[in-house]
Amino acid sequence: MSMQPRGLQQQLEAQFSLVFSRLQFFQSDWDIASFAVFFIFIGMILLLLILVLVRCCCCCCDEEKPRRRKVGVENMSLEP
Repeated sequence: MSMQPRGLQQQLEAQFSLVFSRLQFFQSDWDIASFAVFFIFIGMILLLLILVLVRCCCCCCDEEKPRRRKVGVENMSLEP
C-alpha cells in the first residue's frame, strides 16, 4: 500500500508537466511586450474608475460646500 501514493504522485507530476509543456506561454519578446502593455492598459482603466468613484463619493457626501468668491478686480470698462 505504500507504493500507491508514490505512484499516484508520479502520475500527477507527469501529467502536470505534460499540460504545462503544451501551454507554452511567452514564445517571443513580442508576446511579453503585448502582455505588459495589456496589463498596463487594464491597470490605468481601473485606476481611473477608482478615481471617478472616489470623486463621486466625495461630492455626494459634501452637500453643503461654501460657494467660491470671485477673486480679483472687476473690469468696469467691459460693462455696456
